[in-house]
Amino acid sequence: MSEQQYRYIVRIAGTDIPGDIKTVYGLSLIKGVGVNFALALCRLLGIDPNKRIGFLTDAEIERIENAIANPTAVGIPSWMLNRRKDYETGKDLHLVGADLIYYVRRDIEREKRIRSWRGIRHALGLKVRGQRTATTGRIGMTVGVKRRK
Repeated sequence: MSEQQYRYIVRIAGTDIPGDIKTVYGLSLIKGVGVNFALALCRLLGIDPNKRIGFLTDAEIERIENAIANPTAVGIPSWMLNRRKDYETGKDLHLVGADLIYYVRRDIEREKRIRSWRGIRHALGLKVRGQRTATTGRIGMTVGVKRRK
């Protein structure tokens, strides 16, 4: 491979990825794409997962971007998507980047508005997923024992 084909930074789905990282781990730097999803994408697109991102061609990068935008078109099963049965549309979606942040924030606001248990826990700043809170999750100043002089 010549030095001219290598790129030090590759931009995929609005995220700058260093060129010296393997393809699977580089794609997992995109918010909303995990290692398993990235490995499935590489296998379905016929891209070597151990190839460095900096050596990918423009055509391969474009195929990866199209696959991330519409994963069901390339054969990713619906159970691998990160937003199945969307609340408003009922469709299976895969969100990345700012869209993922926006949808999660909107879901939390909806839960707060309808006063669900999860929404109340979010509003109070407490743990939401059933963890124990007797000793962990404390915020604020620490309380100690006052020493005698």
